[in-house]
Amino acid sequence: MRPLVIVDGANVVGSVPDGWWHDRLAAARRLRDVLPSVAAEGLADLRGPVEVVLVVEGAAAGLAAEPAPAGVRVVAASKTGSGDDAIVDLVTATLAAEDSAAPCLVVTADRGLRERVSARGARVVGPRALPYPGPGAPV
Repeated sequence: MRPLVIVDGANVVGSVPDGWWHDRLAAARRLRDVLPSVAAEGLADLRGPVEVVLVVEGAAAGLAAEPAPAGVRVVAASKTGSGDDAIVDLVTATLAAEDSAAPCLVVTADRGLRERVSARGARVVGPRALPYPGPGAPV
């Protein structure tokens, strides 16, 4: 099984003050479109290839219905739950799987989420670890 990188979409998008609040779906789409490089090359000290899961919520949830680029899976949080809860569930399921010896890395700056996933055995890096500069910047 490949290492898993889970991206907190709302948190990463919100870390770049580029007007994302005007169109959350478009901002999440920009993030999704830079993630194939992470899937191929890895992130932090995880060498590629890795599995990348982008978790979206709210106005960006529709992104999960769009075709995703190779190496990236987009998961929408349930309408009654939060993106944080969806991420914790993914970490828990991944690390509890009997055949999973692969590491799990979560990308977020959310302190509460960092604590929750770290307590379950995932490692955490901040949004700056990703190649996500926002619109108009070279990727």
